[in-house]
Amino acid sequence: MIYPHTSCFLAFYREMKAWSSMVLMVLLSLKSNAQDTQAQTYCNPINLDYTYMIYNAHKDLSYRSGADPAVVEFRNEYYLFVTRSMGYWHSTDLLNWDFIEPKNWYFQGSNAPAAHNYKDSVLYVAGNPSGSMSILYTDNPKKGEWKATPAILNQLQDPALFIDDDGAAYMFWGSSNKFPIRVKRLDKAQRFRPGETVELFNLDPHRHGWERFGENHMDTVLGGYIEGPWMTKHKGKYYLQYAAPGTEFNVYGDGVYTSDHPLGPYTYAPNNPVSYKPGGFANGAGHGSTVLGPQDQYWHFATAAVAVSIGWERRISMFPTYFDDDGMMYVNTAFGDYPHYAPGIPGRPGEFTGWMLLSHNKPVKSSSSKKGFDAQHVTDENIKTFWLAESNGSGEWLEIDLQRLSQVFAVQVNYHDHESGLYGKIPGLYHRYVIEGSEDGNNWKTLVDKSENYNDVPNDYVELHKPFNVRFVRFRNIHVPTPALSISGLRIFGKGMGKLPGAVKNLEAKRRSDRREATISWSDQPGSQGYNVYWGIAPTKLYSSWMVYGETTLNLRSLNTDQTYYFSIEAFNENGVSKRSKVIKAE
Repeated sequence: MIYPHTSCFLAFYREMKAWSSMVLMVLLSLKSNAQDTQAQTYCNPINLDYTYMIYNAHKDLSYRSGADPAVVEFRNEYYLFVTRSMGYWHSTDLLNWDFIEPKNWYFQGSNAPAAHNYKDSVLYVAGNPSGSMSILYTDNPKKGEWKATPAILNQLQDPALFIDDDGAAYMFWGSSNKFPIRVKRLDKAQRFRPGETVELFNLDPHRHGWERFGENHMDTVLGGYIEGPWMTKHKGKYYLQYAAPGTEFNVYGDGVYTSDHPLGPYTYAPNNPVSYKPGGFANGAGHGSTVLGPQDQYWHFATAAVAVSIGWERRISMFPTYFDDDGMMYVNTAFGDYPHYAPGIPGRPGEFTGWMLLSHNKPVKSSSSKKGFDAQHVTDENIKTFWLAESNGSGEWLEIDLQRLSQVFAVQVNYHDHESGLYGKIPGLYHRYVIEGSEDGNNWKTLVDKSENYNDVPNDYVELHKPFNVRFVRFRNIHVPTPALSISGLRIFGKGMGKLPGAVKNLEAKRRSDRREATISWSDQPGSQGYNVYWGIAPTKLYSSWMVYGETTLNLRSLNTDQTYYFSIEAFNENGVSKRSKVIKAE
């Protein structure tokens, strides 16, 4: 017998059952990804699903790359455009990024892109040094549908589109070891038809040491490249940023010229380079963009070098950025590839967490390794060296002995692409692994469980949901999307349980006959792991820094000849950071 409304009840029951299953699946998903969703910190290089490059199709030149980032805010969300990435990324918080594949993309191999938020649209243009260019626009970048203006721009490399508060539009560009940064005013009424070219400024390496070519600015034959302009307007002043001397070098950085008008004249900032990170794990902080993020905090996104397979193998980093009371722009790269508080964290965005590197040069054991690629490379803080396992299978593992009980707060797994043979944007790539910790090397507990991960995470940073006290840390591979399992850095962050190093003594800074250079020296501080050397144009403006491991001298070749400098230094170890030394002056 069927009672009245039984069919309605059965339909309602089936709907509720389906809804309950869906809720359960969501809860399970949230549980499995809890370490990611609760994160309040980030660590450079940024963990994007970087695209494999689509040219130089040879197995030795298969590599991921992310470079020349252009980040814009649109409707309180953010979009990241990157060289030759076959799409772009979207974020609500500048921390978690999702890839968007455009439905009608005009520049599959787009180089050094520019983007701008104008009224109710995002505008985009990519460099094309040998042909015509269109400005793309959309009012829904999340959907990935774009339209194009007529191609009336021609032969512009590293473009930078800027529309002022009064509606005047400008196109800056430049990527050359010969030609300067230039600009054209654009007529918006004529679909951005360009006006006359105005030359702005070029490199002056004879006065600006940081603009010299080569690793550590050591190449005295070739000239450096000036490239990657980006305009930021702050309190009525125009800050035109530019990159030098070359993307593949540890000293790749950004400088800035300032002006009261987009067409100039421009004045060189005395604290250049403003974005500079030559030391540490992920070197380089050039060809970037500056965006105002949550809590009115500026962020500078920049290019870091890997440069193993080829010089254009790169990653993206981001750093908190400031304007001081004198209107001087500076980017804080100190401890720049250690964990920092993320954008949006109340009162703390960009602040260093104080979590130290516990794994530096610690003993490592592995399941296997190929000759010349032993496991010790995962703790040497060199992004160019890597461990290569005999296979890419689930039986491969690494074990780091921290040598003493330590409090672990976060880990970062940096995969390397050794002869991957992959090209372009490949769907369905994912990494799976488990990281365990132990106090005695016998009894293990899970710190990170990525055994069911479905995401492509080449530079996976994981903040633990709570700190763990361990001495041994073990990585167990489950799956990598590449033919080889190779890791350049298994980095363990937290707090040691010993003493801080004392303040560094006997700091000296001697300018050389070539005033672009100085020799910085200091006494070895017992118990230290490394040092941060700070310098700047005033005792209260020590905005530049260089991280040094295991040395007591630094040959600094990035100074401006007509500038007096001030220096200070601090020591650090696994337990924390010393007090800074007294500031000294070098004429």
